[in-house]
Amino acid sequence: MTPAAIADAFAFQSKACASLGSPFMGQLMQLCATQKWPDSPITDRIFGWTGDISPRGQSVPLRLAGALHALHLRGHKTLGEVYPPQAVDDAALWAAVSDTLVSDAAFIDDWIDSAPQTNEVRRSVALIAVGHWLADRFGLPMRTSELGASGGLNLHWDGYALQIGNSVFGPRGPAMVLVPDWAGPMPPATRPHVAQRAGVDLNPLDPSDPADALRLQAYLWPDQPERLQLTRAAIAATTTRVDKGDAIDWLAPRLAHQPGQLHLIYSTVAWQYFPDEKQAEGTRLIEKAGAAATDDSPLAWFGMENDGGERGAALTLRLWPGDLVIDLGRADFHGRWVDWTGG
Repeated sequence: MTPAAIADAFAFQSKACASLGSPFMGQLMQLCATQKWPDSPITDRIFGWTGDISPRGQSVPLRLAGALHALHLRGHKTLGEVYPPQAVDDAALWAAVSDTLVSDAAFIDDWIDSAPQTNEVRRSVALIAVGHWLADRFGLPMRTSELGASGGLNLHWDGYALQIGNSVFGPRGPAMVLVPDWAGPMPPATRPHVAQRAGVDLNPLDPSDPADALRLQAYLWPDQPERLQLTRAAIAATTTRVDKGDAIDWLAPRLAHQPGQLHLIYSTVAWQYFPDEKQAEGTRLIEKAGAAATDDSPLAWFGMENDGGERGAALTLRLWPGDLVIDLGRADFHGRWVDWTGG
């Protein structure tokens, strides 16, 4: 890996983090792009990395940022002096990071073996709105299947509330209230009922395990305490364990229709990471199941996914019977805002 490729990957991540409201991560990633790295096994490993290290590939910048944040969350003294809520200049921050890359190389080396898992609970703003939309349209209990569920924090979207102005959508006594910037019509008031829920991930995390709970928090950004607060609330409320396996292999036997139930299949910024052949296989299987759907056993496939657009993720819903493709708008990748079309 050339130094230029390393610099480009970290600079790209810097701009992405700054655009998503994290000046600290913008600063940290820019320093990684421009400063001289210390002599360390971590330096050797990152500069010797093979493949695409950028956010479009193996996301090495976020792996490193997650390792450093994990150390900070564990009470690391050196990082505690420079991480938010502290505000320090570039020289002080890079000196602390450089020292940590040397002193804690073993921990960081182990951490960056795994790809980032940002189980962003604020993405549930889109799921809540879709759930209300589907409940209003079909009036049926739902069976849900989440593909790429990570720690399962968004498996329980129906236990969270969405607040738009003075209107609240969700259960009484929710585990949390999510308040995005909302543009467009209100979702229907009809409350969804999830009769059964399940999710799958190649590397599922167990929120009840302290090490996995740390990983779920570490990929959040240190100067965004609201995200940390919401994630901790979701961890405390999560009761459904995520299954381990390939998403499409796992989904196939779940596609048999259940009379009197709507089956909602969904992913939030996960489908894009499935191999092309698995995407094709999954699409074929879902479409085949859709062709057999009835008004008493409808099928819905929702994605909050990156479609290459300039702003946020596309909110796309396919419905059967009829194979209707419905554009529900767009949303910020971290759920900060929603531009809702209402279908």
